[in-house]
Amino acid sequence: MASPLGPILLLLLLFLSPSSILILAQTYTNVTLDSSLTARTDGSFWPSKSGDFAFGFLQSGDGGGDYLLAIWFNKIAEKTVVWSANRDKLAPGGSIVSLTRSGQLVLSGPRGDQIWSANLAGGNQTVSYAAMLDNGNFILAARDSEILWQTFDVPTDTILPSQTVSQGKSLFASYSQTNYSSGRFQLAMQPDGNLVLYPTQFPTDTRSRAYWATATVGSGFQLVFNLSGSIYLIAKNETILEFLTSDTPPTQNFYHRAILEDDGVFRQYVYPKIGSGSNSSWPKAWSQVSDSTPSNICTALNDGTVSGACGFNSYCRLGNNQRPYCTCPPGYDLLDPDDVIKGCKPKFVSQSCDASFPEADDFEFSPLENADWPQADYAHFQPVNEDWCRSECLSDCFCVAAIFRNGECWKKKFPLSFGRMDSSVGGKALIKIRKDNSTFRPYNPSDKHTNKTKLVVGSVLLGSSVFLNLTLLLLTFLIGYRFNKRKSKVLQGDPLALGVNLRAFSYEELDKATVGFTEQLGSGAFATVYKGTLDDNNLVAVKKLDNMVREGGEQEFKAEVSAIARTNHRNLVRLLGFCNEGENRMLVYEFMHNGSLADFLFGPSKPNWYQRIQLVLGTARGLSYLHEECSTQIIHCDIKPQNILLDDSFAARIADFGLAKLLNKNQTRTMTAIRGTKGYVAPEWFRSLPITVKVDVYSFGILLLEIICCRKNFELEAKNEDEMVLSDWAYDCMRERKVEMLVRNDEEAKNDIKRVEKFVMIAIWCIQEEPSLRPSMKKVIQMLEGAVQVSTPPDPSSFISTIQ
Repeated sequence: MASPLGPILLLLLLFLSPSSILILAQTYTNVTLDSSLTARTDGSFWPSKSGDFAFGFLQSGDGGGDYLLAIWFNKIAEKTVVWSANRDKLAPGGSIVSLTRSGQLVLSGPRGDQIWSANLAGGNQTVSYAAMLDNGNFILAARDSEILWQTFDVPTDTILPSQTVSQGKSLFASYSQTNYSSGRFQLAMQPDGNLVLYPTQFPTDTRSRAYWATATVGSGFQLVFNLSGSIYLIAKNETILEFLTSDTPPTQNFYHRAILEDDGVFRQYVYPKIGSGSNSSWPKAWSQVSDSTPSNICTALNDGTVSGACGFNSYCRLGNNQRPYCTCPPGYDLLDPDDVIKGCKPKFVSQSCDASFPEADDFEFSPLENADWPQADYAHFQPVNEDWCRSECLSDCFCVAAIFRNGECWKKKFPLSFGRMDSSVGGKALIKIRKDNSTFRPYNPSDKHTNKTKLVVGSVLLGSSVFLNLTLLLLTFLIGYRFNKRKSKVLQGDPLALGVNLRAFSYEELDKATVGFTEQLGSGAFATVYKGTLDDNNLVAVKKLDNMVREGGEQEFKAEVSAIARTNHRNLVRLLGFCNEGENRMLVYEFMHNGSLADFLFGPSKPNWYQRIQLVLGTARGLSYLHEECSTQIIHCDIKPQNILLDDSFAARIADFGLAKLLNKNQTRTMTAIRGTKGYVAPEWFRSLPITVKVDVYSFGILLLEIICCRKNFELEAKNEDEMVLSDWAYDCMRERKVEMLVRNDEEAKNDIKRVEKFVMIAIWCIQEEPSLRPSMKKVIQMLEGAVQVSTPPDPSSFISTIQ
């Protein structure tokens, strides 16, 4: 509701009027005509009188040697840009900005080509000098101090106290936090008086449909950022129409800025002036002091001609810091790992629409709770059940996903747009992906001709005695071949060969493939793994169980074959076949070219932060599948970096089910002897407690900490004694709010410290000594992806201590 301005507020608004900036002009140092700055690494700028702001060149962060002509907070160690001239055309080193003798402010390249110039309004006055003011405004002024041009009139993405945005003016978000070029969002003070947030049809600046507005058409006049730190919309009669922010710290003690950020959200930040010359970095030094506008960009953006808050085929979700994260759905990868907003692409060949080559059986669904792509619908059905919805999408080659919610089914087309995951969405998204073991045979137009030829030839043969003779000869050959094959492989009566879609190898075949079992890949308690090459030149890993049958050895083999043959997930190593000749029992797996996670994580060439995030998610998804989605529930019992292998794209694949224990659906726990690897073993193994899937959750927690920190859980050679046991040190760092210590030598991780903190808290929840306190792997995934909030975990051993 509109409210009249009081006398003090009216005085402030007068202070903010363009003519009143002459008052501020008393606090600057003149930049005289014929002055210039050169873009170079030693930093070239014109400071304000107090030194709070600077106008000059900043080197771009991509290491390319280009420069941004900008204004920034100069007393803060990390130079925070508030305005820039050439954001879409960076200047090469050696470029010059000059205030010419004729009073023109011009940016020129090293060869004299003009890159940018200040667009002065026409008039009789000429520029006499320039100045960087203490309020962050750079001005060009006449001899009588009348302002002829100022950066406050041509903002980029930021406004400052004492700045206004008048009708017809806009803020343009940057493309990303490190790329200052014009991005995908715009905040416009429209000529009709409405303050509106728009997405743009990037890379053009054409506006799409608004996702937030003040609804002040006909009354709005100016957006004001006053010297008290409040931001509000006023009418022409200076009545406040709407507050965007208020109750903020005073500008006398804090630096303020309000910015339309790269994610399309308008936020206000403050930074304490006392001690502002310290080396504290941007994420720690600036504090958000206002609610986000809009409060949830993921759900606010839901219509128009753009992809949404994230790129096509991805979905947006809010993290713990209320910032949006863009994620690919199952079966999809980022188009550009360095630019998440470009969207995602499928990792599989899409379903064929050729009626003569049906592929419905080659596809399956991966579910996502509370997810939707509302602008990708092309069909809607009700009332139906989920099975009907699944079947309808599977049989439709145009359907790439389906949404089932409250008895309704929506079919989605490619590309998916306006993706979001939020509790307010409800329902379930069914993402259609190609099964891991299915193959795609491209349609060949010549097939029709070939089939026709075969039909003619067959018709001729059927009418001749030659065909009958050939049939009898072929039948005799097949009977003899099958008899000899069964005899040589000793498979008759083997229950493992029945109902399992695996290749049965002879010992002789695998001996030849491994060249006499010479190249060893690894060894464990029950088996040794060798590298092999089959006759078709495909590499395999042959797991050879001990010849001396130990107690449980036979059961171990049968458990692996019967369980693994029925698993089908992209984050599990696939079983290709087996050998069962007498005491020679072997398993044949697909070969993983990039070795184990242990080699990658603890070797000289460590994975970057983005790769580690994907390895965490892949491992978690594979474990969740084993625990909750298999027809026979599987406890792995030996999760460790050595048992996480890496495929050609360095995706995580869980391996070595040799220690797995199987449970029926109606069975929740089992008692067994201690198994697994020291350091990753859950405490219940040593207390003779029932063993559940929570032992894998514990091991995953230790593994998660190792992936975060790129170090082993136990290191005798640690610099400090407190750091020897990683899990203990991680909890201490979390409790003391010093999580950055865990990644102190990793700049990428430190730049994503909120996610690091969240991952550490998830790991601590996973390693709680009381199994009931550990989350399920399904919930772990939800916490990792930001769908579930992560609360602060207790001391992992606190529960045990209270009951002893």
